[in-house]
Amino acid sequence: MHTSPDFTAPQLFSDPVQALAQVQRIYQNNIEFLRQAMRDFVSGGDYTRTHVRACYPYVRLHTHSVLRQGSGVGQPPSRLSYGFVAGPGRYETTLTRPDLYSDYYLEQFRLLQANHGGELEVGTSTQPIPIHFSFAEHDHVEGSMDVMRRALMRDVFDLPDLTAMDDGIANGTYEPRPGEAHPLSLFTAPRVDYSLQRLRHYTGTAPEWFQNFVMFTNYQFYIDEFIKLGRAEMANPESKYTAFIEPGNVVTRRTGLPATPGDELGHAPPRLPQMPGYHLLREDRSGITMVNIGVGPANAKTITDHIAVLRPHAWLMLGHCAGLRTSQQLGDYVLAHAYVREDHVLDEELPLWVPIPALAEIQLALEAAVADVTGVPPAELKRIMRTGTVASTDNRNWELLPDNMPQRRFSQSRAVALDMESATIAANGFRFRVPYGTLLCVSDKPLHGEIKLPGMANHFYRERVDQHLRIGIRAIDILREGGTDQLHSRKLRSFAEVAFQ
Repeated sequence: MHTSPDFTAPQLFSDPVQALAQVQRIYQNNIEFLRQAMRDFVSGGDYTRTHVRACYPYVRLHTHSVLRQGSGVGQPPSRLSYGFVAGPGRYETTLTRPDLYSDYYLEQFRLLQANHGGELEVGTSTQPIPIHFSFAEHDHVEGSMDVMRRALMRDVFDLPDLTAMDDGIANGTYEPRPGEAHPLSLFTAPRVDYSLQRLRHYTGTAPEWFQNFVMFTNYQFYIDEFIKLGRAEMANPESKYTAFIEPGNVVTRRTGLPATPGDELGHAPPRLPQMPGYHLLREDRSGITMVNIGVGPANAKTITDHIAVLRPHAWLMLGHCAGLRTSQQLGDYVLAHAYVREDHVLDEELPLWVPIPALAEIQLALEAAVADVTGVPPAELKRIMRTGTVASTDNRNWELLPDNMPQRRFSQSRAVALDMESATIAANGFRFRVPYGTLLCVSDKPLHGEIKLPGMANHFYRERVDQHLRIGIRAIDILREGGTDQLHSRKLRSFAEVAFQ
């Protein structure tokens, strides 16, 4: 026997606000149905030969013309790289967490109607909501079940289905079957929910706290400085930031702001998560999230795979690198304008023959930020910053290989710096249409006998980490002030691209 919530028939909407409200109603009804069923099941309710199912809402668009509204002869094309479909046809996607994505969904709905007119269809899909994705943030009812009851849960409720959450759309390999709709977004609802769960696990913070500008680092020293900066902002009643969030969802509100219900639920964890996340909040989500990804391309890919579903406006890599040129000094900066990908973690999803272009908006912001923070005039920046190719490798001890082949390849590529994460972060930004950039700081020169020693390292960190972090924050200020519409470059969009940003 199957039990499901009352069916909601599809409806057509010419008003994006009403379309979003219907998405919210369908999602909330279905989630509440699952949560109540789960509570009954945990308390011992009889679910013998019963299967509980609730499904995600969907949004669908029918188009009948290649032309977009307002794109006729003599009219300027839209400067946005998203918000429209490639041609006539049926397009749809499943949706989740309209509480988290309400502003995002509303913008996409408005753009679709502005570009194509007509009506948006909203209804209940046939894609089940896995029971694991229905739990509220602090809901842990499943932990009270014994082993037998937990095993029975697999028969009663839908579990995550990996075939419904692969990255074929983002990778450009997805082909709709005959009669099937074309996708409207890069990610299906189950794929989004899967990543939201993973973000909690890896960063120790809830997805609600993530901001639209993200900085990654490979050293805890940067996080230590970010924590100091975040707490200082909270002590400043004039700060444009409203709250600072640390792992365990520990919330510090800006001086003068009252606590919000739920703040008291945060507790510092007994140990830091694998990739701890910290968030400086602004009311419009244009604040800064910083994540310590640790060392290596696997972590870099993992975290960007999941943050991508939040559709940030940009992510930046700030970290240390090996300088490969004799002219470089410890503490010099490297602005990446190309990448040699020897990280290998994305070879299946993004072939090596795909170029990863530099994005002018990000490059200019980083360069201007270096000049602003260091006080070095733009004409003299070459004294402290090199623009060039960064190579990323998955072999931390590449310089110990006896055949010297990595060194030869890096020389042939004209690389000026080497690390283990930057190419991965840039490549995944390209893959997921998230604007990206890299500014590194030279911390050693292994080819020239300058390796990290304890005394040198301590002095280097004291001298450079604070300045490097302030450069990253200044670059985000510049990007924010310039308008986020300018960031989502057409360089990141393919021939037949999905409409959602």
